[in-house]
Amino acid sequence: MNTMLATAQASIRQAAKDLGYDDAKIEAFLQPEHEHVFEINVGGKIYPAYRIQHNSKLGPYKGGIRFHPNVNQDEVQALSTLMSLKTAAANLPLGGGKGGVAVDPKALTPAELEQVARGYAHYLAPYVGSDKDIPAPDVNTNGQIINWMLDEYEAVVGKKDPGAFTGKSMDTGGSEGREAATGRGGVYVLIEYLKRKHLLDQPFTVALQGFGNVGYFFATALRQECPNAKIIAIANSKHTWVNPAGIDVTKNIDGVDYPRPEELNDLQNVEALVPGAIIGVQADVLVLAALEDAVTGANVAQIQAHTILELANGPIDQEAEPVLHDKNIAVLPDVIANAGGVIVSYLEWVQNTKGEHWPEDLVNTRLAELIVPAAHHMFKRAEEKSIPYKQAAFELALERLLS
Repeated sequence: MNTMLATAQASIRQAAKDLGYDDAKIEAFLQPEHEHVFEINVGGKIYPAYRIQHNSKLGPYKGGIRFHPNVNQDEVQALSTLMSLKTAAANLPLGGGKGGVAVDPKALTPAELEQVARGYAHYLAPYVGSDKDIPAPDVNTNGQIINWMLDEYEAVVGKKDPGAFTGKSMDTGGSEGREAATGRGGVYVLIEYLKRKHLLDQPFTVALQGFGNVGYFFATALRQECPNAKIIAIANSKHTWVNPAGIDVTKNIDGVDYPRPEELNDLQNVEALVPGAIIGVQADVLVLAALEDAVTGANVAQIQAHTILELANGPIDQEAEPVLHDKNIAVLPDVIANAGGVIVSYLEWVQNTKGEHWPEDLVNTRLAELIVPAAHHMFKRAEEKSIPYKQAAFELALERLLS
């Protein structure tokens, strides 16, 4: 069992026991309802593939598909379990699922990438659909890949079903605001937390780990929504850059829409540090927007932030969590903090089923209408019981799933 699955299951067991559920009910919940394990053959190369459908009590399974060399069944099961809790905590009429292919998309030609995408959708066509399971993009997948999957799925089932996949391009029924949704939702959660602690009106600094889609859009939304925020450090998989004067991610030397850190004006004369240095940067808020297990027992002592925002899935392992709690470092957990992605996926699905297309302002408004109350319920439960925010979010979700 990998670390993320062990951590997720331990957190669920603890929260469920505190709510009074018996072991048999808890263990039954932890088991996925369906596990699809198969292979995709592209030019004689075999790629292991997975779709775990964890829980459908509240509605169709929902969850992304990742293409990454390290994808494995335990990881996908952990992510599908967390999706069940995430959709429940956000009070969405959806269940939890997740998928992946153990492949490095950078090593594929465009034609091979399309074959992998279509092979994945072809196998799963009988098991997905707008009323069964609604996949979406995740790590290393995007609107183009989802378009291929939807096209293959519709060819297999012989009918149009645009709500069967979300995260599509605009011309195939995608939603405005979908690409920025996870980062923007994280900003909304952080704002509500800082308001609650009477810290929003004061200047605060941010260190950002991860500068892909989620990290970049978090940074741009933070600039729009929080004039008192100053990003002072950014890290990707290669380096960490620290600029105490502040980093404006909207200003870059090439004028591109999605710059790399080294292309930002404010980092031109900054020494590049090792990637892991971001964990120890002295900042008020540490944003974890990279991959799982970024904070572990080995590096948790380096953290100087008073607040951590989990925008990646499972970025803090089981060994590090109690250390952060003992140090009074607030952790705004992924189950709420990065729910913006699944919320806007849900809104895309609603638009598809209604044959509508909403402007971005309306999508963002409805995102806030769903994620802000979810955050407040979590804060309230945590304060009432003096428990970590993650446990509070898990309790709220499990009450809906196990009742």
